[in-house]
Amino acid sequence: MKRRHLTRAMAAAWAARWLPGLGATPQARVSTTTPEAAPGGGAAKVLRYAFAIAETGFDPAQVSDLYSRIVTSHIFDAPLTYDHLARPFKLKPLAAEAMPEVSADFRTFTFRIRPGIFFTDDPVFGGKRRELVAEDFVYSLKRIYDPKLKSPGQSNLEDEGIIGLQELHDEAEKSKKPFDYDRPIEGLRALDRYTLRVRLREGRPRHLYVWASRDILGAVAREVVEAYGDRIMEHPVGTGPFQLTDWRRSSRIVLARNAGYRDDAYDAEPNADDPEGQALLQRFKGRRLPMIDRVEISIIEQAQPRWLSFLNAEEDFIERLPNEFVDQAVPGGKVAPNLARRGVVAYRTPSADVTLMVFNMESPVVGGYTAEKVALRRAMALGNDVGREIRIARHGQAIPAQTPVPPGVVGYDPDFRTDVQDHDVAKAKALLDMFGFVDRDGDGYRENPDGSPLSFEHSSVPTTRERQRNELWKKSMDDIGVRVTFGKVEKLPELRKQAQLGKVQSFSYGWIADYPDGENFLQLFWKGSIGQTNYAMFDLPEYNALYEKAKLLPTAPGATRCTSAW
Repeated sequence: MKRRHLTRAMAAAWAARWLPGLGATPQARVSTTTPEAAPGGGAAKVLRYAFAIAETGFDPAQVSDLYSRIVTSHIFDAPLTYDHLARPFKLKPLAAEAMPEVSADFRTFTFRIRPGIFFTDDPVFGGKRRELVAEDFVYSLKRIYDPKLKSPGQSNLEDEGIIGLQELHDEAEKSKKPFDYDRPIEGLRALDRYTLRVRLREGRPRHLYVWASRDILGAVAREVVEAYGDRIMEHPVGTGPFQLTDWRRSSRIVLARNAGYRDDAYDAEPNADDPEGQALLQRFKGRRLPMIDRVEISIIEQAQPRWLSFLNAEEDFIERLPNEFVDQAVPGGKVAPNLARRGVVAYRTPSADVTLMVFNMESPVVGGYTAEKVALRRAMALGNDVGREIRIARHGQAIPAQTPVPPGVVGYDPDFRTDVQDHDVAKAKALLDMFGFVDRDGDGYRENPDGSPLSFEHSSVPTTRERQRNELWKKSMDDIGVRVTFGKVEKLPELRKQAQLGKVQSFSYGWIADYPDGENFLQLFWKGSIGQTNYAMFDLPEYNALYEKAKLLPTAPGATRCTSAW
């Protein structure tokens, strides 16, 4: 019996496990010949599953959505990657020969790129094999700073302080001249064919995580980018284990084994006390990568058709099981008998993500740092029934966050508890009364201390889940006498853009770790992230000072807990 996999996903705290080794024209179709059999004969091993949201394209420098990045991370290579069975997660070489040399002050990083790695064949190369070299990483990183591309990855890298990159960007933007890819900069140099040196303005102990982001920093060949120009999103040419062989935009994506992929075998270092990890290592150790021949991805945006597609055996794997089908699929935490008989296996695993409710600190209604404004937001937090949202909107697939740092990253402390998630309507009302937010006209809603109406707008996208969450949020605010109205923005990227510009009073969003360290979540509240990922426009000098001090400190060996210090 063929085993099929589903994963239970907790939107705020749980997510799917990824399988190891996997990863046109304006009419939106790209296709080439794909293998029908595995190397050496036999039937091809095919993985079929569905994306919940359509992709946008496959250029690492230009994509920002999760689903496009899932694809690019298996087409392109970065110098480093993660050992996904290690806990906490551990970096290991990918395109690099070994882990890089790092200076004692964490300002200089020297990588040695492994010789003998080649890009997949493409007509641009004129029939010759094109080897990956250090200069390809220099070019690929510079592309992220080219103003013409408006790369989403630039905001991820600006705080890293690679010497000369920002200046190169600013000069091109100011002069309106083409970005000068040929100008050498101190912070990013290929010392020879295979040696890459990176220099930073200040020490960054966690800088190496940047070089494991193959979905963003995957190496591209300059001649390919220049040949395809504005169509590069449709023509990904990388050195990774897979290549794009068929694409119908927003409908179907097919990846096939890269026939010229280097001789690479599976290995990992699970903890000794991790029986599941040890079993996976024993099963897969030494197998040549990639372990499958073909990946067929459908785009099925609605939850019910996606679930039915899995039930009908049209998909082998469903990632992030829709919450509304949890009771049907895994009642009581176990796979339903009818599914178990068909070989379905479920995994429930903690995810490095959180969902945050954001208040615009520059809003005259819900923002500000005075005592009464702090009291207002604190009262709204006390009035918000998080447990009810988890039970109803998320079908039990979440845990209340005690801090901004989620499970699975350095800084998470499973024993730390705070009163931030307390649901106490009486306490919320008393706090509002104490600071003068009272109902003066008897309509059931409170006014500000100066007697003006107290009302704020919460913005969201028009999805079923968001509508349900809004209903629960309104009920919680009604319970404490605070009036909330709702604004609708059609797409999440547009909502986030409005938040970056300070045009929304409040909204809710999820943040998934870019790298497994609490710093990645704590930077959401740092002044330097305003206009980028600090959607709250939060600017507290005491916090800024702590963050700026912490980001320069190395992570202590074996560290897993630092949350309570914040």
